[in-house]
Amino acid sequence: MAISLVGFDADDTLWHSESHFALTEDRFRALVSPWSERGETSERLLARERANLELFGYGVKGFILSMIETAIDVSDSAIPVEAIQQIVEWGKEMMAHPVELIDGVTDVLDTVGRSYRMILITKGDLFHQESKIAESGLAERFERVEILSEKSPRHYREVLSRTGVDASEFVMVGNSLRSDVAPVVEIGATGVHVPYTITWGHEQVADGSLDDRQGDRARTLATIRDLPTLLSELA
Repeated sequence: MAISLVGFDADDTLWHSESHFALTEDRFRALVSPWSERGETSERLLARERANLELFGYGVKGFILSMIETAIDVSDSAIPVEAIQQIVEWGKEMMAHPVELIDGVTDVLDTVGRSYRMILITKGDLFHQESKIAESGLAERFERVEILSEKSPRHYREVLSRTGVDASEFVMVGNSLRSDVAPVVEIGATGVHVPYTITWGHEQVADGSLDDRQGDRARTLATIRDLPTLLSELA
């Protein structure tokens, strides 16, 4: 196969992100424990996040607003204002948290960039994503950066149209089967799954649910360090 363009996801593919959400959610479960058990809290928070995606989109701000709504709901509006303020402070901490690159990312990008065009494709809050990309020091390695509201087959087709690359010549690398593999496989591109240690509930898919459409266009790597070798094999 001819590879013209390699796309990279950002959060939990190039740098750590979900671990910060998991830590904050753990704090949140403790905060509302007088009114809700941990398992129930997580289920209700995830349901609220999913319901709010169309309004708030992805990212820290939507997460914080969903926690506030969940706290009010599970406590039957008994949650004190001090607790609401604590949730807001957690959000500020998350927004200000320094970018921590995943081990091996810089070397891999330098290696891949010597042979292929590269593009960064992420989704979430525009302001926060721009801030993290700038702080990462990786932006100059990509020919363009795309910050999307969602990662669907339509969105990927639009990105490829802007780059002038056919789907058959595109490889997308990311930690989410739902966002980084399934949509690109659907349009005839290749998705490379590099699992992160934690996967947000909304991004999880049932085991084997993609098998019927994966074929040779869906691959899984144990670590992003294996990507240059895989690209050579694919080409």
